[in-house]
Parts: sequence; structure tokens; C-alpha cells
Amino acid sequence: MGSDELRIGTAEREEAARLLADHFGMGRITPDEYETRVTDAYAAATLGDLRPLFRDLPPPHPGFFGSPTMPTPMPMPMHVYAPPPVPAPVPYAPAMPVPYSHRSKTVAGVLQIVLPFGVGRFYTGQIGLALLQLFVCMITFGFGAIWPIIDGIVLLANGGMDAEGRPLRP
Repeated sequence: MGSDELRIGTAEREEAARLLADHFGMGRITPDEYETRVTDAYAAATLGDLRPLFRDLPPPHPGFFGSPTMPTPMPMPMHVYAPPPVPAPVPYAPAMPVPYSHRSKTVAGVLQIVLPFGVGRFYTGQIGLALLQLFVCMITFGFGAIWPIIDGIVLLANGGMDAEGRPLRP
């Protein structure tokens, strides 16, 4: 007995009518064709009676017609864990020696402390900072000399830079 000779029930007839309504809603069949096909669907007794109703229509078709041939799925690639590549070792390059200034941090610090109106900064070549310290000392009648004195102590302890950005000689 072939599959077209299998008897169908009410559920199959209603599914066919519902799918025909979907095709009608998409404009694939005219109102007259829809009425004729739905009437034939409710009158069908076997699968063979329903098959011609969907022969000229694209999917969806009733599921009880049998599963359509599905394309063979592509095999999923297998991912294998691999540790990240180890970066190549960078050859050691010693830091380039920084050229020292020909000016001394000791002389600059002592000048800042002994003559507290920016003389040490004039010595290092930082004219703008030296003029600012001189101006603050003049405006405050010498009370602003605390700034150059503290600056001299910092120069003695940590050193500093000259006007070209080179570190002062120890």
C-alpha cells in the first residue's frame, strides 16, 4: 500500500486548509482557486487526494506529506585548544646613557640658598623660573625668599634639569 492511499483525519484536513489560507494571504492563489482547493481539502479522504492541492505551490506544505529532503548540514569544524604563541625574546638593549649637563646640582642648590632670589635657576639656564622667583622676592620685600630656599634644598637632594632637559651633574 503506497503512502498516497493512506487515509487522513480531520486534523490533516484542517492543517491543509490553514496552509491554503496562508498561500491565499500571500497572493499565490486567487479567491476562486482558494475556495475550490479548501472545498477539495475538506472532501479529501486520502493523502493522494490532498497532494495535488499543493503541487504547484512552494512550501509550506502539510507536514504529514513526509519530511522534505533537507540539505545535508555542513560538518562543524572542531576547535582544538592551542596555547597562545610565545613571543620571541627581545634582545636586551642597555639604556643609552643620558648625557649630563656641564652644570652642577651642588652649585645650583647652594646659589639658590645663599642668594635666595633665583640665582641658582639663572645658573641652570631656566631664565623664566628665575625671573618669577626674583619677581616674587621683590613684591613680598624678601618674604618670598622661602620659595628659592626650598628650591635650593630640592636641587641639592634630588638634582634637577638644565634648560636643555639634561640632568645636572652630581
